[in-house]
Amino acid sequence: MPALRQYLRHWMRPRRTSAIAEACLIGLVAALSAVLLKAGSGWFGAMRVHQSNLFPAWILLPSFGLTFGYLSGLLVERLAPEASGSGIPHVKAVLANAATDISWRTAGVKLLASTLAIGSGLTIGRQGPTVHIGAALAAQFSRWVPTSPDHRRQMIAAGAGAGLAAAFNAPITGVLFVVEELLRDLSSLTLGTAILASFIGAVVSRILGGRSLDLSLVLTAHSTSFSLIELPFFLLLGILAGLLGSLFHRGIIASLKFYRQLHVSLSLRIALAGLISGIAIALLPPTFRDNSGLREFLITGDASLELAAIAFVAQFILTLVAFGSGAPGGLFAPSLIIGSALGYLVGLTETQLLGIGSPATYALAGMGAFFSVVSKVPITAIAIVFEMTTDFNLVLPLMIGSVTAYLIAERLAPGSLYDKILQLNGINLESAATPKGFLAELTAEDVMQRRVETLGAQMMLDEAVQAFSRSHHRGFPVVDNSKLVGIITQTDLAKIRDRPLPGDTPISEVMTPQPVTVSPHATLAHVLYLLDRYQLSRLPVVENRRMVGIITRADIIRVEADKLNGETEQTGPRPEPSYIVYQTRSPSTGRGRILVPIANPQTAELLLQMAAAIARDRDYELECIQVILVSRRSSPAETSVQTGKSRKLLRQAEVIAKKQKIPVHTQIRVAHDTAQAILETIKEQHIDILLMGWKGNTITPGRIFGNVVDTLIRQAPCDVVLVKFGEESGVGRGGFPNPPVRESEFRIPNYDRWLVPMAGGPNAKVAIKLLPPLVSLGEEPEIHLCQVFESKEAKPDLSVLQQAIRYLVKYRQLSGKVTAVPVVSSSVADGLINLVKSEDFDVVVLGASREGMLQNAIKGNIPAQIANRVDSTVILVRGEIDSK
Repeated sequence: MPALRQYLRHWMRPRRTSAIAEACLIGLVAALSAVLLKAGSGWFGAMRVHQSNLFPAWILLPSFGLTFGYLSGLLVERLAPEASGSGIPHVKAVLANAATDISWRTAGVKLLASTLAIGSGLTIGRQGPTVHIGAALAAQFSRWVPTSPDHRRQMIAAGAGAGLAAAFNAPITGVLFVVEELLRDLSSLTLGTAILASFIGAVVSRILGGRSLDLSLVLTAHSTSFSLIELPFFLLLGILAGLLGSLFHRGIIASLKFYRQLHVSLSLRIALAGLISGIAIALLPPTFRDNSGLREFLITGDASLELAAIAFVAQFILTLVAFGSGAPGGLFAPSLIIGSALGYLVGLTETQLLGIGSPATYALAGMGAFFSVVSKVPITAIAIVFEMTTDFNLVLPLMIGSVTAYLIAERLAPGSLYDKILQLNGINLESAATPKGFLAELTAEDVMQRRVETLGAQMMLDEAVQAFSRSHHRGFPVVDNSKLVGIITQTDLAKIRDRPLPGDTPISEVMTPQPVTVSPHATLAHVLYLLDRYQLSRLPVVENRRMVGIITRADIIRVEADKLNGETEQTGPRPEPSYIVYQTRSPSTGRGRILVPIANPQTAELLLQMAAAIARDRDYELECIQVILVSRRSSPAETSVQTGKSRKLLRQAEVIAKKQKIPVHTQIRVAHDTAQAILETIKEQHIDILLMGWKGNTITPGRIFGNVVDTLIRQAPCDVVLVKFGEESGVGRGGFPNPPVRESEFRIPNYDRWLVPMAGGPNAKVAIKLLPPLVSLGEEPEIHLCQVFESKEAKPDLSVLQQAIRYLVKYRQLSGKVTAVPVVSSSVADGLINLVKSEDFDVVVLGASREGMLQNAIKGNIPAQIANRVDSTVILVRGEIDSK
């Protein structure tokens, strides 16, 4: 039995390949429901029309509307309140993870109630309910065959698309509706499942609906035409559709609000709408008793101008009356009829004025234009009419009318009608989607713990028991040649108590093979699904069978708490606070503090000399820190460390500070993360300037300066000064130290020729203010302020350079030589690099950028290129971050 359960668990895991079978099955079920709704509402409607010819229409039609409208509302009210209305807003809410749900009960009630409502004569369509039914059946199927939340959403969307495709016999329309309105996602899984489900739905619907697979319909057997001279009339049609469609959009919302103010039950509201509709239709010509027949009557071009005008007004008003009541029906079919009537009116007017054109062409273009306004899906609107007619003459008129109408409607009535309906029901899709957005943004790779304790597959049972006794973990991944082969938990060990095994038994005989795993790129939504589905507390993260990390429920809860608290920078497992194991303090007599993290003995002297020069100039104190990293499995406060080498580095700082008569404070911190320890020190000691070394490049994917420096550039609130020492400083290319030298041989490099590129940004001012103390390290400093200009600039503007020169010479009374150097180059980075190499500058200070140093640092364009391609010392300056 355990083996059988393990096999079933492995077999029922969600796979991408299983989506094909699921999509086909969903398409088939959606098509069957669409055919049933079409046949049921068609038969019931035909019976109503036939009876109205035998009995007085002014009695029968209102009676039908009142009676069956009431029954339809009663079914929805008693059995499935979520089945009211179009159903498309409800589907959108489900896909946005709002607090609502759909099931087979919803589908069944929707099918029966919509049949009664549409057949009773209410001016609503069956396409919206078909979308709702297809999505509900797909949702129920996803409960029977467990899938991840993302996979379930795509299956629900595929069911909705299949329902629409089956209703209109238009598979492309079903796919476009999923992409444009429901999911707005172009991933391969979304497209694949939507295409399969929509194709199956349309094919089955055509076969069972009595049509062949030939897409040419008798409806448009007549010819359509289009000529350039008609272009203004199609633009006029688009404008009218946009204006009147916006009015219809607002009318729907007003109607819904009006019915709610009546404070009566849903069944009475639908009954009232059926009564009003029945009375109105009884007063209209007999053609209006069959809605689908009315649309065909307009498209075939047999209607008069008066009849088309009556059709437009009557359908416009009766749709508002019917839909506002909450009747289980959609707006697709009514909007197509209203649009065809509007287009027919424009077409007849054009024919009477110019004597050319086809009113039927305008009727079909009007269908697409009005549909695009109501549903706010212009691409779907174009595709739906084209698929219904397969007439290429309609493509350009459809595009002109639909796009024009959509653009106008977006100005007059912006936003989706379905979203506004949901807002009336108290559902805001943006706020409802927030948790989903958070869970979809982060992946397992962002949150997982990368350091994982594992056990070897050949380890003996006794050794495993000892490993459990020494650890707080309740389970260990089992690896063989770095590949995950199983997992062993305390539960596995407890099972062998009933059948004791020798201590030299390999744990491969006890472990759970083929454990549930997750890929590094899986979303947190998928990770949570797997944790809940299999009642697990942790999941191994595996890439090509290789163990790369582990993720637990606690990791996800922590990240979610960070989001709620506004802490978004750090997504990995949070390290514990650093711990001070050694410190020295001097009298606090300075006006500020410079923090100098010391890590490389080869560059420590140079960094401290620079920091001391700035501290002396500004009357600052020095705060020197050495960070000792420990494993995240150990607590910094409880880990024993050796501090001898660290203290030796810090003594250098004390010697230099004593010579310069500068207060110096030192400390050694034990930490999980260097950047975190430095940030904690900045906050605790109120640091004004962070000055640290940088090796000049990084091999870390996705990083510009490396993990530590990138984090400090983004988060350190103080001024940040990064120094990449040149080869003359005793540090090799790329930041790797040259062969070590004896302390007696150490010398300060010649820092006489300084280049400072400028563009007037805020960081340029910070760099200029730091320049006087820095250049004091040289014997005869020469400062060259430069600015890069494109060759097309006839007369370069040197005002920025001149202001900087005045500051250095007049206000700081800099004794060294200061000159302005305009550089002509199409590339800022290339121009500066060529200048540095040709003029042999000792130091390059980068503190200016048109985009700001921080933005450039993160993008890694100018500063990173220069620092990596020159042999001189490079100083990168980023001003303090505004905390407001």
